[in-house]
Amino acid sequence: MVPLSFKKITERLNTISFPEIDIVIGIGSGGVPAATMVAYHLNAELEVMTLNYRDEQNNPRYEAPVVLQKPEWNLEGKRILLVDDVSVSGKTMEAALKQLPGLNVKTCAMKGKADFVLFPEIKECVKWPWKA
Repeated sequence: MVPLSFKKITERLNTISFPEIDIVIGIGSGGVPAATMVAYHLNAELEVMTLNYRDEQNNPRYEAPVVLQKPEWNLEGKRILLVDDVSVSGKTMEAALKQLPGLNVKTCAMKGKADFVLFPEIKECVKWPWKA
């Protein structure tokens, strides 16, 4: 397991050239701490979309990710960054993107697959600083 500190994540955020972003949407629950850091870094608004696919042991709960909670937002004309902590299969990110059709959305993950990946070199499990 690879330990990551808030300091390491912040340092990596400083190396990425993000486009102008108006709103960061964190995929809850795992992506909320990461999205909070990214929104703060980008001085952008933060919203949360809650999806669930895996349990605490990382085993799939459902055949596909399930949207549990999506607030009613007015996102027309906004530049959106959709953030999750991990996007290995991409299923959760895809399910979240389907909730945002026709909008200007880029994706970001701490590790895995996305438009912006903070730690593409990490393939093993991560010990996140926000998890006990």
